[in-house]
Amino acid sequence: MSEILQVKNLKKYFKTSRGMLHAVDDVTFSIEEGHTLGVVGESGCGKSTLGRTIIRLQPLTSGTVIFDGISTDDRRMSRSELKAYRRNMQMIFQDPYSSLDARMSVSEIIAEPLINYGVYRSRDELWKAVFELMDTVGLARRLANSYPHELDGGRRQRIGVARALSLNPKFIVCDEPVSALDVSIQAQILNLMQDLQQERNLTYMFITHNMSVVKHISDEIIVMYLGVVVEHASADSIFEHTLHPYTKALLDAVPVAELGAKKSRSFIKGEITSPIDPKPGCRFAARCPYAADRCRSETPELRELLPGHQVACHLAEELDQST
Repeated sequence: MSEILQVKNLKKYFKTSRGMLHAVDDVTFSIEEGHTLGVVGESGCGKSTLGRTIIRLQPLTSGTVIFDGISTDDRRMSRSELKAYRRNMQMIFQDPYSSLDARMSVSEIIAEPLINYGVYRSRDELWKAVFELMDTVGLARRLANSYPHELDGGRRQRIGVARALSLNPKFIVCDEPVSALDVSIQAQILNLMQDLQQERNLTYMFITHNMSVVKHISDEIIVMYLGVVVEHASADSIFEHTLHPYTKALLDAVPVAELGAKKSRSFIKGEITSPIDPKPGCRFAARCPYAADRCRSETPELRELLPGHQVACHLAEELDQST
């Protein structure tokens, strides 16, 4: 398969009174068409900022985004080019309530992108398309004139999915789309998204902090910590052959659904390093139980330690042999 998205040395900094906050710092990856890339990490690691920057909800500081073979740059794209770019890249937001306009009905929310892009010339065609989208995501047509506050979280998120699908995009950034939902509803939305991916050959970037969810839905996974990628591999390799201490700690935090089951735990201790003008060195060093002097002074590069498995850790070989 061909790569539909390439991200090269992407950086997104925010100016603060104390200096430059490195929200996303030199991130590089690619996604094959029809595949899902999972992005995991703690809150504040830069996952959502990465997704928003890729689809141009926020301007990038530096780097390159190549989508469907076309290199894009905010400083060179005209307004019409940016509009066309965003049509093929949509986003499903984390909070299914705050991301919807409370003053608009279900049908109006779904129809808005179609109206903005002038997809249909007649109202009959427009509303036919809206009802077909509601059918696709499992929303009863009787809810067409309902408002978001009248619906539960699962139905609200289905509205968000329908809105993202309305323009037939090729790529969707899913920003923790199930984290605010009950477990049973989470499974319904995840299954819906996987079915839609197969039917429409969609490509997903799935942002989450839930390791169980990302294993279920992803082909590849990148693990982020304070704006940088610390590990990147296939989903199977990440779970079967974990290389970075931070990734291991995330996996150890996943609960085991078995009565009386015992599981080794590695707890993360220490203070989080400030992302404002970070000094050279591994950003996880202050919390890593294996950190050496080199880790605190020299920034580790993301390198391939196993076939298709990259890790940013000076001690990865030693830790791999000891486990």
